[in-house]
Amino acid sequence: MSETMNPLTDQIKALIGTSAERIEASPPWGIEREGLRIFTNAIMDPDPRYWDDEFAKGTKFGGIVTPPIYCSYIGRKTLAGTDDPITRAFTENPHSDGIGGVRDGLDRKGALPKLPTPLVRILNAGNEIELIQYPKLGDHIYSQAQYSDIKGRVTKDGTAMLIVTTQTTYTNQNGDVLCILRASTIRR
Repeated sequence: MSETMNPLTDQIKALIGTSAERIEASPPWGIEREGLRIFTNAIMDPDPRYWDDEFAKGTKFGGIVTPPIYCSYIGRKTLAGTDDPITRAFTENPHSDGIGGVRDGLDRKGALPKLPTPLVRILNAGNEIELIQYPKLGDHIYSQAQYSDIKGRVTKDGTAMLIVTTQTTYTNQNGDVLCILRASTIRR
């Protein structure tokens, strides 16, 4: 019986700390009221800080803000008339897991380099968001992703896997950090 090798190669280790280009994640016109309304309805959050001008003026924020997870949503939103990456992934591979073919496109602005590994099955291993400041109406949101950690493991049954943690920092037009999203995936 052959022993499975740890899949964390020197080539993959060298990618830890690699950052993608900083890109504008929001539409060119910034965060607008209607998009925020649609989002808060979709997540069923009735907090008046997100829609009621009078209420929001009386809060410590002094005006309407977005939910903390809005930054990560707005960066994934597909604008009208642009290629939908999920549809493209399933067109190219009807057996797609809905993640691998979507995120691995090197032609996507702000994408990290593809990991040089034959491990292509992806499982979400958890997310955390560190909120620094709430985005506001009119803000332009920028994102920059980085491979913050990659670990290699061999399971008890001999299956090789990588645990990949990507950190995406969201900033506004002034360069102020709004939030940091850490997303971990397992590749098998």
